[in-house]
This record gives sequence, C-alpha cells and structure tokens, in this order.
Amino acid sequence: VMPTSPDDFIAPICHAKIDIIYNDDAILVINKPSGLLSLSGKNPLNIDSVHYRLRKIYPQCLMAHRLDFGTSGLMVLALNKATNAHLTRQFQQRSIDKRYLSIVNGHVANKKGVIELPIAKDPPNFPLMKICHTSGKAAISRYDVLDYLNKPARTRLLFHPETGRTHQLRIHSREIGHGILGCDLYGTDNSWAMAERLLLHAYSLSFDHPVSELRMDFICPADF
Repeated sequence: VMPTSPDDFIAPICHAKIDIIYNDDAILVINKPSGLLSLSGKNPLNIDSVHYRLRKIYPQCLMAHRLDFGTSGLMVLALNKATNAHLTRQFQQRSIDKRYLSIVNGHVANKKGVIELPIAKDPPNFPLMKICHTSGKAAISRYDVLDYLNKPARTRLLFHPETGRTHQLRIHSREIGHGILGCDLYGTDNSWAMAERLLLHAYSLSFDHPVSELRMDFICPADF
C-alpha cells in the first residue's frame, strides 16, 4: 500500500554502518548504506538517519543534500554553516558533478542517451512524483550503458544527472521503459521485485572544497 503521508512510512531497522570516506575541519564525505534515511522523519519511529547518527559524533554537521532511502553511496556533509552555504550554492549552480551506478530491467537499446522530462509533485499520490510538461521543473539525466546482463535481461548503467529533482533517475528510467531494479515506487514489469534493494548507488562526487577551493573527486564502488 502506498503511504498517503510521510508519517505513514515506517523505515525498517538499518543495521548497516555509515562509512566515513573523508573528513577535515569543514566537511565529511560518507558512503550511505541503502535502507537508511538521510534525515529523520516526523514520526519518532523514523528517528534513525544519516543526520541522527553523525550528529552524535559531529554535533554541528549539516545536510547539504540528501539521497533517497533506498539509494546508497556518496554524500557530502558540512561541519559549519559557512561550509553548508558554500556547498548549497554549488548544488544550486549545478557545479557539483554526480554519477550513479544502476541496474535496470531489460536491455537499453542506445549505448548512451539523454532523458529530458520535467518533474512535478503528484499530491494525490504522495510521495510519488510525475512527469508534467506544464508545471514540472526541468530535469535532465544522461546515461551510458556499461554492460548488458542476461537471464533475465538487465542493463548496467552509469547515470549523470544534470539536475537534482526528487526521484529523478527512478522516474526517468521508468519513462524510457527500463525500471530500476528494486524500485518500489516506479518499478515496471516486475522490476521492483527483481532485487532486495533499490539498485541505485551514488558512485562518484566532485565538488570544490568550501575552504581551499580545490576540486575534490571521490569514487565509491557499488556492492551490486
């Protein structure tokens, strides 16, 4: 049953740990496990999250961005307000480069492509988003085929989103007829049941360090 409000969703207990990939006085870069909220929910049963866990070690940490509950991989957190403002500005200006690894249902015919379909909230079907050419915000996802898998037919993709809309890669995958495996919200043709988790992983992250201004590049392999 689709949750009708964010308070209806109760996240299962996540036993996986957060890996800290890098830290200094200004930022933290982590590998988020699948099945962990980025931010605690209003429901007290959903208190466990990236922010909740890390605040115990770094009380001042702030969330510059989020990953979906089922998505794993790289996130950057700020350790003070000035750093957070700097990172937020980079996200807004789209100067932060993100790549995601994914496995989708079926064989994607084109070895590379661009999906440009505007995304809007879909209030009657919360938390779903929808494609809407009138009220939607611009959303652009580039992809490259890495390899084809068989029995059943699947494709390993590297996504390069140029925008950061909610559920962007999940809904764009569905729209080209190749749902991301394990996606309970936008899975198509049984693809949601073909994996025990959402097969979407934030594989690489590049940004300017908020203090030194040096370009930082991180890569974190997926475990699928």
